[in-house]
Amino acid sequence: MRVLLVEDQQEISEFISRGLTEAGYSVTIAPNGEQALSIALERTFALIILDIMLPGRDGWSVCTELRDRRITTPIIMLTARDSVKDRVKGLELGADDYLPKPFDFSELLARVQAALRRDRVHKGRRIRVSDLEIDTRTSSAYRAGKRLDLTQREYELLEALASREGSVLTREAILDVVWRDDSSMSNTIDVHVKNLRKKVDSGNDIRLIHTVYGVGYLLEPRTEVAARKDNGAAE
Repeated sequence: MRVLLVEDQQEISEFISRGLTEAGYSVTIAPNGEQALSIALERTFALIILDIMLPGRDGWSVCTELRDRRITTPIIMLTARDSVKDRVKGLELGADDYLPKPFDFSELLARVQAALRRDRVHKGRRIRVSDLEIDTRTSSAYRAGKRLDLTQREYELLEALASREGSVLTREAILDVVWRDDSSMSNTIDVHVKNLRKKVDSGNDIRLIHTVYGVGYLLEPRTEVAARKDNGAAE
């Protein structure tokens, strides 16, 4: 599982990264808020460990931006500030847990595992975007009440896009989330998106799947006219 660690103190980031790597996690480190936000928007992670006191953009701001963009990745906040007010603020902004410094790594690891367990339970839910409904428990999808006949790959692609409604999913992120490797060619993704778009959007005035040329794809409701204006007639 991939973890994004946002920590500006090198000694602490190396300590956490080493422990998580030994526990079987793949760790990406961001030393400041701007880089963290950029990475989190381009790639998909199972969990984010986010320090609050960062140079430039602080952890509060990063957490707020991610939640505003409907990124539901579990977030554990780290900080030397241990007041009740700070803990409440973090949770109100969308963090899932809060761990004050200094801490024992075994406690952090336990909180990581607990957050991931809660997230797995949370993912057993329905995702709704416009008249699209996805039941993640049964891996089924419906448009205007009609079940969509999707392949497993098409379903996983649709769920990945819908769970990040309004945010661009890059080809790299799609390879990581759906194909889970880097061996697939970019045109393979394009073919799957084309087939998925036919099944999801054909015959509907509200278009959901859109191309962001040179970057990737996103899912959000747009009228057919607006969709053609943004994506070009070729779509």
